[in-house]
Amino acid sequence: MSTSPPAVSDTLSTLRPLRRVVYSLGGNVGDVAETLQAAVTLLAQTGEFIVTGVSAVYRTAPWGRTDQPDFLNIALLAESTLPSAVLLQRGLAIEDALGRERTVRWGPRTIDIDLIRVGARMRNDPHLVLPHPRAHERAFVLVPWLDADPAAELPGHGFVADLVAGLDTSGVHRVADVRIDLP
Repeated sequence: MSTSPPAVSDTLSTLRPLRRVVYSLGGNVGDVAETLQAAVTLLAQTGEFIVTGVSAVYRTAPWGRTDQPDFLNIALLAESTLPSAVLLQRGLAIEDALGRERTVRWGPRTIDIDLIRVGARMRNDPHLVLPHPRAHERAFVLVPWLDADPAAELPGHGFVADLVAGLDTSGVHRVADVRIDLP
């Protein structure tokens, strides 16, 4: 009869949990569909990050500052062992690489990549708030996310389907002739 050696806790200390990650991506300057595809491709190239889904593309009315063109928005779903701060930094680095300029708050932009959820993680510090602090109020985030994951849940707020049911979604329209492919 052979027995397995006892587990040594030091060998387990580097394991990190695999968590569900949700990003909201959007833009309204330039060839937005091309930029969204590039952002998805760059996110998929991230180590310890597996893209598991992407929503259909939605045309959405601008939020916050309405004197600008409509946006194209998608939701990206992934599984990752990366820390939340690294996931945030990766999104910001991709925004920079794709020409994002931060000149006017809620203004026109080539790309916006918001980290919405990392597992059930709740975080509130000056650099990162999880889940995203206004995601539960924004149809342009929730409608694409619901499209990609009908069972989605926003920690601290409930099921995305219930949140969408309580929002005005009249400014959110699925775009049939634009598609973002998984790399």
